[in-house]
Amino acid sequence: MDSTTGNGAELESANGSGVTDALPPPPPVIPPNVEPVRIKTEIAEKKNLRVPMARNGFGSKGQKIPLLTNHFKVNVANLQGHFYHYSVALFYDDGRPVEQKGVGRKILDKVHETYHSDLDGKEFAYDGEKTLFTFGALPSNKMDFSVVLEEVSSTRTNGNASPNNGNEEQSDGDRKRLRRPNRSKSFRVEISYAAKIPLQALANAMRGQESEQSQEAIRVLDIILRQHAARQGCLLVRQSFFHNDPSNCEPVGGNILGCRGFHSSFRTTQGGMSLNMDVTTTMIIKPGPLVDFVIANQGVNDPFTVDWSKAKRTLKNLRIKVSPSNQEYRITGMSDKPCREQMFEYRPRNAPKNENGESETVEISVYDYFLRERNLELQYSADLPCINVGKPKRPTYIPLEHCTLIPLQRYTKALNTFQRSALVEKSRQKPQERMNVLSKALKVSNYDTEPLLRSCGISISSNFTQVEGRVLQAPKLKMGRGDELFPRNGRWNFNNKQFVEPTKIDKWAVANFSARCNVRQLVDDLMRIGGMKGVEIAPPFDVFEEGHQFRRAPTLIRVEKMFEEIQSKLPGAPQFILCLLPERKNCDIYGPWKKKNLTEYGIVTQCMAPVRQPNDQYLTNCLLKINAKLGGLNSLLSVERTPAFTVISKVPTIILGMDVSHGSPGQSDVPSIAAVVSSRQWPLISKYRASVRTQPSKAEMIESLVKKNGTEDDGIIKELLVDFYASSGKRKPEHIIIFRDGVSESQFNQVLNIELDQIIEACKLLDENWNPKFLLLVAQKNHHTKFFQTSSPDNVPPGTIIDSKICHPKNNDFYLCAHAGMIGTTRPTHYHVLYDEINFSPDELQELVHSLSYVYQRSTTAISVVAPICYAHLAAAQLGTFMKFEDQSETSSSHGGVTAPGPVSVAQLPKLKDNVANSMFFC
Repeated sequence: MDSTTGNGAELESANGSGVTDALPPPPPVIPPNVEPVRIKTEIAEKKNLRVPMARNGFGSKGQKIPLLTNHFKVNVANLQGHFYHYSVALFYDDGRPVEQKGVGRKILDKVHETYHSDLDGKEFAYDGEKTLFTFGALPSNKMDFSVVLEEVSSTRTNGNASPNNGNEEQSDGDRKRLRRPNRSKSFRVEISYAAKIPLQALANAMRGQESEQSQEAIRVLDIILRQHAARQGCLLVRQSFFHNDPSNCEPVGGNILGCRGFHSSFRTTQGGMSLNMDVTTTMIIKPGPLVDFVIANQGVNDPFTVDWSKAKRTLKNLRIKVSPSNQEYRITGMSDKPCREQMFEYRPRNAPKNENGESETVEISVYDYFLRERNLELQYSADLPCINVGKPKRPTYIPLEHCTLIPLQRYTKALNTFQRSALVEKSRQKPQERMNVLSKALKVSNYDTEPLLRSCGISISSNFTQVEGRVLQAPKLKMGRGDELFPRNGRWNFNNKQFVEPTKIDKWAVANFSARCNVRQLVDDLMRIGGMKGVEIAPPFDVFEEGHQFRRAPTLIRVEKMFEEIQSKLPGAPQFILCLLPERKNCDIYGPWKKKNLTEYGIVTQCMAPVRQPNDQYLTNCLLKINAKLGGLNSLLSVERTPAFTVISKVPTIILGMDVSHGSPGQSDVPSIAAVVSSRQWPLISKYRASVRTQPSKAEMIESLVKKNGTEDDGIIKELLVDFYASSGKRKPEHIIIFRDGVSESQFNQVLNIELDQIIEACKLLDENWNPKFLLLVAQKNHHTKFFQTSSPDNVPPGTIIDSKICHPKNNDFYLCAHAGMIGTTRPTHYHVLYDEINFSPDELQELVHSLSYVYQRSTTAISVVAPICYAHLAAAQLGTFMKFEDQSETSSSHGGVTAPGPVSVAQLPKLKDNVANSMFFC
């Protein structure tokens, strides 16, 4: 009765009168034999949602090794309190919402300073936008404040701050405008209660009981660290921060700097809460004269040869400081005319007044204005466009030579090959150096002084966490002529050894696109080394040299003309064409050449960009790829064809590697490319084939695993399963092992409940009664956990595995450093076991993953992530080059290409010829 009365009172209040609304008619009577199917289905679907599996034990194999890791122990003394979540709304005094980025932190700091006592002295954790947290409640659930900010845009307080792109002219005489620049502004702040988060949720998360509240509590802690860095004047990039310190910056070319900073985030682990802190690098634009950046960015010698239409796109939204006023602005565009010719209207200081008492305006060029009104003669920018820092309808022009780029501005466009190489080279750090830098950074950050962390009893240790690792023994490898060996330090070679399954090359040719090398000597050396490795190579049919007249022709024409030459002379299709490229890096010929060979003619091809005289090691590495592409095997695990490889050898098993490749930064119109590779010829786990499709840009979930076309399935998985069946003695796989790359922890449930469901559906479409068992792992390289030896300055040895202490408190995950880190600090791969119906023991699974790092046919080293994932990367990247020279709106006949739902269509990939589709063409 009490409950009913309460609801009635609420109804009265909501209606604003003492009379409740008339009750609706009663629902129709449902016959007893009707089953509410829809409701039941929804409930069943919720119950059946898969979640990442719990850990089923710890591995024990391998030599134990003491290690340190860049996780710092976090103690939480006050678990009884609560974080309070508030929504923040910012307005100008006229009621307009504040949309300018970066000003929020200044406004909230001013609120905190001005109304400290009204807020009960509470400290804020503010995310810079619309969310604020406190430890303990504010005095009221809704609070309004008014503050006045001086110099809103003249100083940087964090990486997201922006200068005011106000409309004031740079005119001492324009008094009307000088009376109202954005030097001071009034703001109104609304703070409204949203939710309460118990710190006890952190304790639950450390026991493996994760919830939305625990994730929110960790988010609060991360926001506190971001705010702490913002107050130190850092550039903030998600959970990384970068100080304005020139000693942390290295030039990488084009006036772009690699800026070293630090990542920091809180993690729940088996050992409790920890702060994961690591060195990270972002790209920034070198501060200084704007003209220097424009010249360097375009690789020209002076500003008079700059492509200004291109520069306009590059410079938009960059922040500059203008001399001599020292004001900061954001670039909004450029003038159409040079300074000498660009006119604008202004009111001179002593201009005569009109009949309304207003000063009359005059038209003047930007050049004359600076010369007459400012007494500043332009040195070189009189004949160059002006920088516009105003609005489109009310521009404010500044000569180029008076503009200086301010520090800590991110460069988010794609780097060229040479810049990437320089960045990698200059951001490497040996393990000991990285440890020293991190220790110093933690000390400088001084988190113990952060009031909010202190108020909730959180303290951070300054010591690296000690963990115990194990070094797994490398698997034995099988070579040709019955040779076997154990790799040493993650490496082996083919000195005096042959490939385990060498191919025979009878019909082949060489296509030389103006490469500067001795082609005849190269061919002789390749045949000689092939013989040493067991690959019989007959002399090539011919060497086809590119005609001089085509060397400067468009890329597609160069490829077409070369094929016309080859077709006119060859009696039939060759097994293989060796292509000599003219440039070593990013050669434009590569994509069109590969496409022509693989999709039109079905010819295996190997591209080389040789030095004048390639050495034997270089040619051996090329032969590794050629042999694998033509169906051979270079080496394999000794246990692959024996029952010793228990789970794999006893039961037909297919191994899948899945990845999605996205375009470069800023290429939002380029389709993403999904690649899935699969093992074939069971019981081998060293041979693979690939299926590749396009999908909408930036879509991370693979969309073509199943693709129904009437009663047929044109999806990726069916294609791969049919190939496995055909190549494995007409056996269906009873076990399907999936390695998924490129997804974050927030996407695990999608992989488990969308992608895995599609794979199961593909199996059922082939055979309704077929029920294979699944094992699903996600591999992550994009994380910040590193390991260091306690007794050596070297990297951890290859085969080092860690599955305790800093791993997830409940879920099944482990870190593996399979490869030998020769330069910099080894980055382990973080494997998450999401689903296992096969019931691997921890040791069996860890040994399988470790072994799959030794079956990569392109190299004689263990690799950092399992081979199927590397092959998926390669297949996606290679077919991605097919699209480089095509109009994206075209849709060619596709190898199962996918079209996005709705009006947006996705350019599809051309179909590979059957004789290469089943090969390791991507090697």
